[in-house]
Amino acid sequence: MKFTVLKISTLLLLIFALASATVAAQDFLPELVRRIKPSAVAIETFDAKGATISRGSGFFIAGDKIITNRHVIEKSSRVEIHLIDGKRFPAKGVLAIDGEGDLALLQVDVPPNSVAALPLVQTAPQEGESVVVIGNPFGLEGSVSNGIVSAVREIPGYGKIIQITAPISSGSSGSPVVNMRGQVIGVATLQAAEGQSINFAVPSARILALKIGNLQTFASLNTENLKNKRAAAQNLYSQGLGILSRDDFGKAVAYFEKAVEIDPNYAESWYQAGFCYGMLGRHADALKASRQAAKLRPEWAETFVNIGASSFALGQYKDAADAYRQATKLDADNGDAQYALGLSLGKLGRTDEELLAYKRAVVIKPDLVNAWEQLGAGYFKQKRYAESVAAFEQLKIYKPDAKTYNYLGENYFELGKIQESVDAFNNAVSYNPDSERARYNLGKAYVKLGDTASANVQYEILRSGKSDWADRLYVLINP
Repeated sequence: MKFTVLKISTLLLLIFALASATVAAQDFLPELVRRIKPSAVAIETFDAKGATISRGSGFFIAGDKIITNRHVIEKSSRVEIHLIDGKRFPAKGVLAIDGEGDLALLQVDVPPNSVAALPLVQTAPQEGESVVVIGNPFGLEGSVSNGIVSAVREIPGYGKIIQITAPISSGSSGSPVVNMRGQVIGVATLQAAEGQSINFAVPSARILALKIGNLQTFASLNTENLKNKRAAAQNLYSQGLGILSRDDFGKAVAYFEKAVEIDPNYAESWYQAGFCYGMLGRHADALKASRQAAKLRPEWAETFVNIGASSFALGQYKDAADAYRQATKLDADNGDAQYALGLSLGKLGRTDEELLAYKRAVVIKPDLVNAWEQLGAGYFKQKRYAESVAAFEQLKIYKPDAKTYNYLGENYFELGKIQESVDAFNNAVSYNPDSERARYNLGKAYVKLGDTASANVQYEILRSGKSDWADRLYVLINP
């Protein structure tokens, strides 16, 4: 009876603790909002005649510097900043632009110590992390929404992009996305695509990477954009990235196609078009787009990786090898490119060069399991069993499964280390009892040891499973 009372008391304490934690979290959020809200601003843009063009959001990263989305200030001749207390100040101009990241750094003079800058986080957030967005949807200044980081995606040729569940409406573009410690993890970016809002944020790392130049007026920036058409293309590119972050390659590629129609010299958009075509299985189109990207940016290793992947998929292995080799020259630390080079050389029958590529790949990227597997298998084919064992022992660290242990067992068997091979094959069937090859090999090793009874156990398992390996083992047991 005492035990029951104690159990109920413990449960009540646990419920009370959980409830207290929930209340504490709810109490903390308003305090966090009160702390960061004065650093967020509303942005209103005007044309040359003084008419309002658009409204957006931004936030202070220094006493006289504000971050917003580049598309917020497009086509503007004048930009005005609204503080949360109602005061308004003109923005002096633009200090830096990140077209692919859709970022603009503005300079604005406000009274000293009147605003606090929000701290930026260099590292990407964790998925599931709670976030708060302070923006100005539909002109409702200082509105708060919250949600979580639903995903952090790595987009080839671009970098990281953050998906968030916090709603972003018209006017919220450029809002700070803040974690529960009051640090900015990214800039909320609204891009409308086919009637849908894409809720994503550009990581703060891109803010920190901005290169500040001479102050440029909004009018001169607008004139410059009209001349080179790059701004319109980058807008489409940014929308494509948002869709690409959801792995919707078919819809995303349409935006990259439109971007290069506007600006045929836009290498980044050619690259992303090529990547999407490849993911859609349109390898000839992928090759054409990727080669155009490489022509425009011959120093960009990733473009040659795309060329290599498309060429390989089309069976053009020499072209694939040439492309991957160029990628490794441009980026000596790209282990994946070295691995892909090895696969291409393998298709060409250039085995020694193939194995060298795999060796280089695992030096650069020790956890590249596919490279370890190919390296071990290559050594095995050359009957270099000791070197093959060393490769599979490394693979075992990262991928201890039935296939790895079966490879190890086959090597030990060839080296005459029969007991070690028995141990490896037993591990293989422990990981996967349905591995017929491993069971056959285990039975063969028992035969070699003279343990016919154990070999027959493996035969019976194979026979009951109606495996083709059963008769092969039977012949070994009963020569």
